[in-house]
Amino acid sequence: MDVDLVVRGASVVTMDDERPRARSLAVHHGRVLALDAEGLRGRTEIDAQGAALVPGFGDAHNHMAWFGQRLEALDLSGLTDLATLYERVATRAAALDAGAMVVGTGYDDTTIGGHPHRRELDRAAGGRPVWLQHRTGHVCTVNGPLLERIGLLDGSAKVPTGGVVVTDGSGEPTGVLEEQAQNLIVDLVVPYPVDELARAIGRASTVYAADGLTHVTECGIGAGWIGRSPLELAAYQQARDAGELGVRVQLMPTVGALRPLSGHADDAVRFGLDLGVRTGFGDDRLRIGPMKIFLDGSLVARTAAMLDPFCDRHSHGYLQDDPDVMRSRILDAHASGWRIAAHAIGDRAVDLALDVFAEAQARHPRPGARPRIEHAAVTTPAQITRMAQLGVTPVPQPRFLYEIGDTMAAAIGPDRTDGLYRHASFLRAGVRVPGSSDRPVAAGAPLLGMQSMVQRLSSSGAVIGPDERVDATTALRAYTLDAAWIAGEEAERGSLTPGKLADFVLLTDDITDERTVPADRIGSTGVVATFVGGRCIHGAAALGLDPEA
Repeated sequence: MDVDLVVRGASVVTMDDERPRARSLAVHHGRVLALDAEGLRGRTEIDAQGAALVPGFGDAHNHMAWFGQRLEALDLSGLTDLATLYERVATRAAALDAGAMVVGTGYDDTTIGGHPHRRELDRAAGGRPVWLQHRTGHVCTVNGPLLERIGLLDGSAKVPTGGVVVTDGSGEPTGVLEEQAQNLIVDLVVPYPVDELARAIGRASTVYAADGLTHVTECGIGAGWIGRSPLELAAYQQARDAGELGVRVQLMPTVGALRPLSGHADDAVRFGLDLGVRTGFGDDRLRIGPMKIFLDGSLVARTAAMLDPFCDRHSHGYLQDDPDVMRSRILDAHASGWRIAAHAIGDRAVDLALDVFAEAQARHPRPGARPRIEHAAVTTPAQITRMAQLGVTPVPQPRFLYEIGDTMAAAIGPDRTDGLYRHASFLRAGVRVPGSSDRPVAAGAPLLGMQSMVQRLSSSGAVIGPDERVDATTALRAYTLDAAWIAGEEAERGSLTPGKLADFVLLTDDITDERTVPADRIGSTGVVATFVGGRCIHGAAALGLDPEA
């Protein structure tokens, strides 16, 4: 029998407990047809020459359009002093037309000695407006022309609930805007054109494919400071139609994109997108996922809602809105058939999420709802037990431990540091832990995330929560089976099982074999090629394949 594709001579790690290993893989009509099927012939045959073949990686929490746009913005990541930041702003401003906005992204106040100040930005930009986004996305800094435009200098601006305008000792704005206050600036620049967003999505897709990603969840489209346009879904459709969206994508509309709906009196749908569109609408390439709601902010920015105060500030952080307002929106969305993704970083916000999820299920039982807590950065043992009881899935970002772990540890102190971004504790409680990155907040390559799950090292070399480390096979499961499960698509992908989608990655080495790939080399393992539905979306030339086939 002739089939579409056969990959031979591979070390196949299937992530299927019924058949964990194989040497070859046959693909037909976009799906895995067979393992170790030596009698099959492929119209296309690949000799893997001993390379490892694993299921395609998933990222359960990323920001694809934001990342794609950031690739063309002024990159301020990795800086260690404010002087260099101001120099880069000045250089970019000099290259722009008069009045054009300098847009920068990725700065970290904890590594450069503080947030940029608006007056210094005024000097650097020569009168041009400046908008610099913090690496977390939860804070930004703007200069005088923008503060004037949004009414913060004359006091006419109305600061949104859940936002803070930082002021100095004399009560003057410094230019720093936290959380929902960022919408004052966002409202000036959104919506972005659909064409621009589609190109950004295409740029991001190319990077993702090179990282071995075959499926990602975009966490927040349509509205709020994280959304790029009310037409954001159209941008993904356009990128797909143009052949520029190689990876599969699940899209989370923010709560602000949903609205009250009217239907028959007997209908339960009261809150959602027009026409009653909700979680699950779409196909295996582009699908609507859960509703996204922000309950709190960021550990790095000290805006997360904490039960105990930050050890370096006399503050417990804060919630993004009135708790009763957020509660009613979650309840309405759940009753209308939506799955819910609640951003909760601090343990006080986690408590709120768990309370509302429990109430939602009590009022409208939906055993398959799979509610999720995005980040779940600081959790108590009691909260973990409750997650297991309620069927709530945490979605942490292991690479945070390396990139911002020292900063987070400084925020909450040594007594709480071991509880940061847990993994093993969740697993011991019977809770799944899907892999994710929050890209562009942190590096998005799944192999780097897996290395951090195994090592739990910060950039200074400190081990954060040694009892939370897991082995490489468990880390691989997080980015394959568990990432598919939280998307509700475990029957279609996540393992190399006959009948499932033929999404897979060829790696230079088998990362589950610690004899050949020690923990400190997992992240540098090479991605040879990435396949979606049996089609090579990265690495075709290395395999001698036609990239257009």
